[in-house]
Amino acid sequence: MPSHLSADRPAAQPPGRSSVDALISQARRLKGDVDAVRRDAQEEGSDPQGRWQRALCDLALHQLNDLDEHLAQLRDGPSVPASAGPVPSEQSAPTAPRRGSLLSRVGSAEWNLLTDEASWSGELYQILGRDPAHPPLTLDELPALVLDEDRPKLTSMVTDCLVDARPIDGEFRVLHADGTVRTVHMMGEPVLDTDGSTASMWAVLRDVSELRRSQRVVSETRDSLQRHRHRAQTEHRLAVELQEAVLPPWRGSLRLPQQGPETLDLAAHYLPSSTSALIGGNWYDALQLADGDMLLSVGDLTGHGVAATSGMATLLGAVRGMAMAGTGPGQLLSWLNQLLDATVQPALGSTVCCRYRPETRTLSWAQAGHPAPLLFRGGTGRRLSAPDGVLLGATPGAVYEQAEEPLEAGDLLVLHTDGLVPGHDSTEAVNRLLDLAPRFGEAATAQDCVRLVVAEFGGTERADDACVLIAKLTN
Repeated sequence: MPSHLSADRPAAQPPGRSSVDALISQARRLKGDVDAVRRDAQEEGSDPQGRWQRALCDLALHQLNDLDEHLAQLRDGPSVPASAGPVPSEQSAPTAPRRGSLLSRVGSAEWNLLTDEASWSGELYQILGRDPAHPPLTLDELPALVLDEDRPKLTSMVTDCLVDARPIDGEFRVLHADGTVRTVHMMGEPVLDTDGSTASMWAVLRDVSELRRSQRVVSETRDSLQRHRHRAQTEHRLAVELQEAVLPPWRGSLRLPQQGPETLDLAAHYLPSSTSALIGGNWYDALQLADGDMLLSVGDLTGHGVAATSGMATLLGAVRGMAMAGTGPGQLLSWLNQLLDATVQPALGSTVCCRYRPETRTLSWAQAGHPAPLLFRGGTGRRLSAPDGVLLGATPGAVYEQAEEPLEAGDLLVLHTDGLVPGHDSTEAVNRLLDLAPRFGEAATAQDCVRLVVAEFGGTERADDACVLIAKLTN
């Protein structure tokens, strides 16, 4: 398109070729950097955050591709506009849009108000879906290509430009002969005659359909990510509230029974996962039963979120109810297995359930695929020999054996769930707990022992949550 002379300023001179080459080099380096970021985001999976990052990178790459193309056009000079008559085939034959680009080419046009002639560049025919063999459309004919709902917008832009000498900057949609709808961005300004009147109007038009589509994808992905985050935050809050409502309300040391010479000094602690976003089905519990015995249990239900915590609440309620009715640990786990096997949503659980009788200082216990309790006495510790028992919900009709262990005054019991160390390595967790035996022997209360465990495992990068329950026999 030829340069124009407005009433107050001459047309700007194009920049030197070397400076444009430098801009092209910078744009291409930036494209490489953005593409590397996109590949990294793609390797992170298909979560909403990753999809949003990839969509933004795609949009940035598209825009950088277009910037590269525009700079090349700037360096090589403007294309020669077509005449008012048919455009020669070697100049006007439409080229296929560059794959992956946000636009095909930039087109230009000038409409002479004095002669009512129009001059289009070859690219504009492709953008507007016009046969290059036909003459360019005048301003009065141009709305015929535009969708009905966008015609008032185009008319308003042209009128403001011709009457009020306002620059044009807006978009409208055109319907191609093949039925596709394209979005066109138009920028232009009036060209004033020497007497200040409007002699013609010129404009640069580009197809921004893919750009708008990419922006919609980014916007929709961002909205999806926000909804995902909101759901995750809501579920996390509900899971935390449910967990806090179900787990024992006591903090610090608890003594059971509260009357009598023989008591259990109890303390427990819940250790969240490193991300604090994964609320699992871990529990700990201590309960004085109607016959004077005491129930101790820890366990873990598979899964995370509200489903896991609600399932944990169901199991813990069943454990308390059956224990209060006098059911022994082995039979209790058998019925608990039947309960979990009958649930609508399949799940697996592990637990250790202990019943302590103060009169005889006897611990009766059973386990379901769970780490055995640790017994510390006289500055040393050992793991109790576990009776047979499979995971809850794994085998219908499973039978759980029950074991008994005599205890002495001053003994310390440690019950814990998996997850204290990364990878649920129960052997490593047990060995590290047993290494604490001398320090447990020096601790005055169960709460002091819990503090030692938290100091040992609290800083561990855990992928899952865990909990520990400690009971110390006192006189």
